[in-house]
Amino acid sequence: MNLEDVFLGVDVGTGSVRCACVSNSGKVLGSASVSIRTWKELKHVEQSSNNIWSATCSAVKEGLRNSNVKPEQVKGIGFDATCSLVVLGENDLPVSVSLSNNRERNIIVWMDHRATDEALEINSINPEVLKFVGNSISPEMHIPKLMWLKRHKISSYKKAEKFIGLPDFLVYRATGVDKRSMCSAVCKWNYFPDGIGWDQDYLKAVGLLDLEENNFAKLGGTPVSLGTKVGGLSRISSVELGLIEGTPVSSSIIDAHAGGIGILGFSESVDISSRLACICGTSICCMAVSSGENPRFIPGVWGPYASAMVPGMSLNEAGQSAAGSLIEHVITSHAAFSKLGKSVVDATLYLNQKLAAMVHSSSPDWREWSKLTESFHILPYFLGNRSPRADPELTGVAVGLTLDSSVENLAVTYLAVIQAICYGTRHIIQTLNNNGYCIETLVVCGGLSKNRVFVQEMADCCQLQIVLPEEDEAVLLGAAMLGAVASGKQKTVLEGMAHMSKDGALVSPRLEMCSFHSNKFEVFLRMYENWQEYKLIMAKGS
Repeated sequence: MNLEDVFLGVDVGTGSVRCACVSNSGKVLGSASVSIRTWKELKHVEQSSNNIWSATCSAVKEGLRNSNVKPEQVKGIGFDATCSLVVLGENDLPVSVSLSNNRERNIIVWMDHRATDEALEINSINPEVLKFVGNSISPEMHIPKLMWLKRHKISSYKKAEKFIGLPDFLVYRATGVDKRSMCSAVCKWNYFPDGIGWDQDYLKAVGLLDLEENNFAKLGGTPVSLGTKVGGLSRISSVELGLIEGTPVSSSIIDAHAGGIGILGFSESVDISSRLACICGTSICCMAVSSGENPRFIPGVWGPYASAMVPGMSLNEAGQSAAGSLIEHVITSHAAFSKLGKSVVDATLYLNQKLAAMVHSSSPDWREWSKLTESFHILPYFLGNRSPRADPELTGVAVGLTLDSSVENLAVTYLAVIQAICYGTRHIIQTLNNNGYCIETLVVCGGLSKNRVFVQEMADCCQLQIVLPEEDEAVLLGAAMLGAVASGKQKTVLEGMAHMSKDGALVSPRLEMCSFHSNKFEVFLRMYENWQEYKLIMAKGS
């Protein structure tokens, strides 16, 4: 009996490792998820590469079992992960990045903002790379983090033999081949894909010229394009993963970018430059692409990045550092949360029902909840603003607070923060459209895309139609596409996008809510302006 070819997509998110078995047509046959450990102390957020690899092995084995897939059916593997920074030393042993000196804590997580001062220093130097990051580098990128490590953990910096992004680490651990992906190199390492490569003048200016040693060996040398077969599973990793030695492994991709190729689709009937891919999870990443001949330099928006997501096309990347994490924070910090006696996931479902019940008596449309926030407004910059203000030191603002600590008040606060996040996306779209794009459709995936309140509010707040992918697990699908390309079963990434990605349900904006959300968006913009004015007032005489 001929067994169906299957491709594995492995996704390492902020809180878990997930694995999916995907058919050649793009259907997820089954999946599994295993939690990973995170240490958080103020601006420092750390993880362990050993812990993540162990969870990866467990997730793959469980994913195979849940899908009823045999190891010999797996023809290719694609890895995606958050853009976190892994530090390895002699014999690939972990090197501590932590002030605790715990060697297991060898990953600076993407959302770690310890390098804010270093990012500001780079911005003051004004190197050429800034024009490719919206004129402001983020502390979430790798070069500021290396500057911090060299200044505050010099012994760890000197011990390091590899500074490697988490997506590339997974490929290296699986194959034993240290080939870095163009996706991470361009988007997070400030690598120039056309001509310059690693910019020695830039590295010298920020005190990291020592990284040029041995042709930038610690950074992986010259990166490879998406879908490249880096190698096959090594003997050791094949045993650990429960797979066949030599199974093709693709070059890696950042998790949000995997979501981008998993949901944008590709066909002659769809202009994908009019679509904005929104990957909505712990954070929100917004991916827009234009023709390679027409790169767009947009203040406050990362890119243009050549072929960093869709081969032959230029990528602009924007986003919000806190989305799902902000919603969770608002729920768990409210006085009424303890009254619910529920987990955050169950509390979210309950609050959606509570919103509908709060308006049911006066309206037959459960979506009429939107206006419950008419007198309550939030500026969602609790972890700074990534785009388009590009200021990691901004903070959140709330207007309309009362002494009400009821569950009903929690529901309204929950709704207000969802709307605030959606207005942040509207602000990004406005910025893109003011700089050459014409975004007509949002294509949304990620954990928040499964929340009906969030999705409807996003459509209403942005006044754009939302397309949900036919396959819920679009990030895993995008990773599996790369495995299919590396195996040769799909010839190119674009072919994989055309054959394996399909549009699903549509969510339309309610035109009757246009005026309400336009007014609230105006408040959203003014809150920032007012907040900046307050800072100037308080700076008088200081």
